[in-house]
Amino acid sequence: MKIIIETPKYSFWKYCRTEKGYERAFFSPLPIIFNYGFIEGTESPDGMEEDVVVLGPRLPKGSTFEREDFDGMVKFLDDSVRDDKKLVYISGFCSPLLLAYYFRLYALFKVFLYAFRNGKITTCRFEGIVLRKLH
Repeated sequence: MKIIIETPKYSFWKYCRTEKGYERAFFSPLPIIFNYGFIEGTESPDGMEEDVVVLGPRLPKGSTFEREDFDGMVKFLDDSVRDDKKLVYISGFCSPLLLAYYFRLYALFKVFLYAFRNGKITTCRFEGIVLRKLH
């Protein structure tokens, strides 16, 4: 699978790839503690390409790499729609506890973001991490 990084590790800005390049989607109150991207050519229940969380060194926005398999899954509900994230481990520190804490805060932030931006109350919820393997 071809993984494309949209948002580098430690960024406060969440980016989305568009026809014009990478555009800012929103500002996060906490830095993203991993690289965030998607798997090219896939489709998730929210109609976008499948999300992927890449644990390892900071990767530049727009960088790509190939991977045959993934190491786990972050179970997540976003705007009342299933929005799980594949988990890929490259190297370095990996703490499922820290990831769980991050995604619990992220879910809370997304509820407020939808209320503020769209004037609606919706469900955003972290539902756990399933690990397949870590190298």
